[in-house]
Amino acid sequence: MLDVLANRTYRHLFLAQVIALVGTGLATVALGLLAYDLAGADAGAVLGTAMAIKMIAYIGVAPVVGAYANRLPRKAFLILMDVVRGLTALALPFVDQVWQIYLLIFILQSASAGFTPTFQATIPDVLPQEKDYTRALSLSRLAYDMESLASPILAAALLGIMNFHWLFSGTAVGFAASALLVLSVTLPRTIAKAQSGGIYDKTTRGTRQYLKTPRLRGLLAVTLAAAAASAMVIVNTPVLVRGALGLGQSEVAITLAAFGGGSMIAALLLPRLLDRIADRSIMIAAAGFMTATLALLTIAWVVTDATRHWPVVLIGWFALGLSYAASITPGGRLLRRSSGAEDRPALFAAQFALSHVCWLVAYPLAGQVGARASIDAALGASAVLALVGTLIAICIWPSGDPEILEHSHDDLPPDHPHFAEGHGQGKAVHVYVIDELHPSWPKQ
Repeated sequence: MLDVLANRTYRHLFLAQVIALVGTGLATVALGLLAYDLAGADAGAVLGTAMAIKMIAYIGVAPVVGAYANRLPRKAFLILMDVVRGLTALALPFVDQVWQIYLLIFILQSASAGFTPTFQATIPDVLPQEKDYTRALSLSRLAYDMESLASPILAAALLGIMNFHWLFSGTAVGFAASALLVLSVTLPRTIAKAQSGGIYDKTTRGTRQYLKTPRLRGLLAVTLAAAAASAMVIVNTPVLVRGALGLGQSEVAITLAAFGGGSMIAALLLPRLLDRIADRSIMIAAAGFMTATLALLTIAWVVTDATRHWPVVLIGWFALGLSYAASITPGGRLLRRSSGAEDRPALFAAQFALSHVCWLVAYPLAGQVGARASIDAALGASAVLALVGTLIAICIWPSGDPEILEHSHDDLPPDHPHFAEGHGQGKAVHVYVIDELHPSWPKQ
């Protein structure tokens, strides 16, 4: 897996991702402490509103950026977004009103909504071979899991010697380092062409293309199942461990680590599995496994003795982490396979926005049911949502999903992008399945 780091451009981009992730993790800890400092007992409501603002920024801004990202100088744009994020992080320690938190969080997350999908769409161009790109996806998954484990530990160590406000400085340093690493490499250029239509047409084109693509509709359904599982873990682990089980903070960390450990193992195994097994088979099987795990946890919580609940949760969280990573990590391969270099930023932005719609459904479901009913009810509700996503994926994602489809370009003009990409006249192969072809293209 580490062989892919021999590519200097990817190595620098991967390091930029890791450093920025650690900085973001520090900001997450600091933001919680800042909210408590300003709002006291109402800090939970402040953080909940901040999370909602984050989702709104992701869902609203990403498609707009995706519509125009292929016409912007990619390197300069990524650096600009890192600079905006760094400056916003530096401003956070100086806020003294809750509304200022909301404003700065919107700016910060809007910049992330511009940076992340553009960054993700760049990696397939840097690593054109699918084998290398698959390994890059697994490394990215490992980076997210390592961040979830390392950032709280690093934050705890720093809080022992400094005020929490200084953690935001660490966040700014992370974004500055990310910008410098992006600056240090030469990124592949994309051939941009002016798109027809108004602002609405341009900003929704990526989403419309995404939703017309059978395998990407399947990816979205699997993402819904994954969101159900991860939302249960993220929202209810502290409540479950501290409240229902009466355990301490260290047990919360251990429980979250079980989920992260499962995810890391899946990321390590996936490259070899994806060389042998189709993406659809792995992703739907993982979604089904997640659904079954949530259902079994619901039953186990009711029927087992309370003294055995924590070991059951640890095993269940590990299984959820394993299946969560297996269900979402191959998604980048599907996006790469379903797009050309020119429209790839728009598709990655659409996935970024639509996936957060799934989390916008899953977070309140897990949180509200857990708060208003019980933990087993929250587990059951999450299992139902995961089942819905899994069944939709099975129904709408064709089992015969060819990576390459032979079709004719006889009726296309000579200056069509297909020919510019080297497909040639007459019969050609292309990564799109029939439903994915643009409405103006001949369906043959």
